[in-house]
Amino acid sequence: MQKMEPERLFSFTWKVDPKIDSNETSTLVEFRLEKTASGTLLLLTESGFDKISGDRGLEAFRQNDGGWTEQMKNIESYVAQRS
Repeated sequence: MQKMEPERLFSFTWKVDPKIDSNETSTLVEFRLEKTASGTLLLLTESGFDKISGDRGLEAFRQNDGGWTEQMKNIESYVAQRS
C-alpha cells in the first residue's frame, strides 16, 4: 500500500511484470472517491507508464487498461447488486 485516506483514497504500487524485469519501475494505482449530487464517484488512475523503458510502457498500459476496464465493470455490478 502506498497511501490510504479512509473514505477518500487508496493507492498502491504495481509491478507490471516482475518476471520480465524485477527492477522495472512500478506504476502507481489510485482509487479515489468523490461525493456527487447523486452519490459517489469512483475514479481509478494508474500512472508511471512513461517511466517504463521502450515499448514496454505502451504494452503495459494496453494490458493494464483492459484489466482495469474489466475490474471497474465488476465493481459496478457489485455496487448495483447492493443498491
